[in-house]
Amino acid sequence: MIIKIDEYSDVPIYMQIRNQIVIGISNGELAPGEQLPTVRALAMEMGINTMTVSKVYQLLKSEGYILTDRKNGARVRESINQSGILSEDNKTELKRIVSEARLSGVSKKDILKLVEEYY
Repeated sequence: MIIKIDEYSDVPIYMQIRNQIVIGISNGELAPGEQLPTVRALAMEMGINTMTVSKVYQLLKSEGYILTDRKNGARVRESINQSGILSEDNKTELKRIVSEARLSGVSKKDILKLVEEYY
């Protein structure tokens, strides 16, 4: 999986990395049990501070997407808790996206088509 950073984005680098890893897990690019690069290796590859990658891994671990330990490093969890509930933060983000799409003239049909495609 290739992670791309937009240095001009308002989204912090650690969140850009986190979001791309979550998408990679969701779409199968990152398989259950798959080993992630070490903090140092990913930081060097991307040209960013190791503390940024460490923050990403800590966040992903707290959210239940990965497991970490000193011996085996970071791995995608074999099974991710599926509560069936969208968080309030995600609902707010979805509302923002739909609102911007509506203001841009995107039809409800086209939004639903995109949701179906991404799901």
